[in-house]
Amino acid sequence: MGIATLLSAPPDRISEKRGSRIVVLDPDPDILEYIDRILADRFAVSLCTGAEEMLACLSKSPRPSLILMEWHIDGDHTGQRALGLLEKILASYPSIPVVMISCSADLKDVVLATRAGASDILLKPFRKSDIELVVRQHISEENLKPLDNDVKEIPLDENTSFVCCSRRMREIESRCTLVARTDIPVLILGESGTGKEIAALFIHKMSARSARPFLKVNCAAMPADLLESELFGYEQGAFTGAVKSKPGKFEICNNGTIFLDEIGEMPPALQAKMLQVLQDGSFSRLGSRSSVQVDVRVIAATNIDIKAAIAQKAFREDLYYRLNGLSLTIPPLRERQEEIPVLSQYFMRRVAAKYHRDPLAISPALMQALTSYSWPGNLRELENTVKRYLVLADEQAIVAELDSQRSGDLAALATEENGGRGGLKRLVRNLKDDAESAVIAQTLEDTGWNRKAAANDLQISYKALLYKIKQYNLSKPKRA
Repeated sequence: MGIATLLSAPPDRISEKRGSRIVVLDPDPDILEYIDRILADRFAVSLCTGAEEMLACLSKSPRPSLILMEWHIDGDHTGQRALGLLEKILASYPSIPVVMISCSADLKDVVLATRAGASDILLKPFRKSDIELVVRQHISEENLKPLDNDVKEIPLDENTSFVCCSRRMREIESRCTLVARTDIPVLILGESGTGKEIAALFIHKMSARSARPFLKVNCAAMPADLLESELFGYEQGAFTGAVKSKPGKFEICNNGTIFLDEIGEMPPALQAKMLQVLQDGSFSRLGSRSSVQVDVRVIAATNIDIKAAIAQKAFREDLYYRLNGLSLTIPPLRERQEEIPVLSQYFMRRVAAKYHRDPLAISPALMQALTSYSWPGNLRELENTVKRYLVLADEQAIVAELDSQRSGDLAALATEENGGRGGLKRLVRNLKDDAESAVIAQTLEDTGWNRKAAANDLQISYKALLYKIKQYNLSKPKRA
């Protein structure tokens, strides 16, 4: 069937084909015919050459499962018309994935498309396998079984996988896949333990840099001087103990991806140097007068309110905009509870394999306790709970622990809602908190706010110290 015949075919003739319906918009009839030849045997394909024709097509039944749309339509080479059409489509059909087709990998186009809500970008020239991959990623699951019951596990290395089975995490997966195709900086937001590092690793593994290094640097784990030498390296004699030159993480990671975790904790003195790296890929080692040029993709993450930090002058606004080429927000586990049964089983398999033990069954009573809990520590807390269950092999102890924590949370909430009346127990707890806060603040002051040293002095983990700092709203005093 020729392209002219296809375009003139009545809607009911096209929609009689079995399978999901795909709507394609491209002003080039040859492109439309090529896509139709690839998909027509399995899907009902509706072909359009202009924006108005597509809008009319979308209003007809059956509802499309996927839209493929050219970025340069109706003679517009800026993409603005396609952008307006995309926004109009998503306003009326928010659940339909839209894949933009473009002959340009321009970073600006990718940012505009993704921020407007595009699910993916298909670059021309494409092959049959490219079309099939896009279709498989966006609609094959709904042909097989309901999305919310489908589990997707993507191995990233021998110890880590990207696991999702909820619509929100499928959207995160789609956006990660899309942004991986360019070198745009990514800022990942979310609470501690939600899986920000896994998302960063997933982006790296899906990118053209996947064969090159992926290095993580925790910006809150060391003082400013040590962090600077860790990131940028140093020359021999740059400071006491620098007996020989050493490259930093940016040099080691050339042509790869660097993941800057807890970027919101980066000392202000380093933020200007980081801005330069993002602008032109150049920096100087400590003690060097010459610059080093690198090609490194930067992914950053934070669990703080970064805009509040900017307002308080704790974080540079220009650095934020450089890092935030595109942002991803990983939802907390309490907002995707449908994933808890899947993730519990996943962690059980992984932990059992690590300790060379047989996985334990998770009974309905234990699963009820797991799904009823709010998980303030998110995935990390869930994994640790599953690990304790495997080691202790005591289901009742785990259920009792979760019930106790949940009851404590409810009691605290009830006390707060009742105007803070909590009697003797509340008074004792407040005194304990005040004492603990004072000790932590004094230790931080004694160590010059070196969090790692303070954690060692207090004999608690570094993560526990960060939690306490946040809990008691402690901050480094400004010097006059």
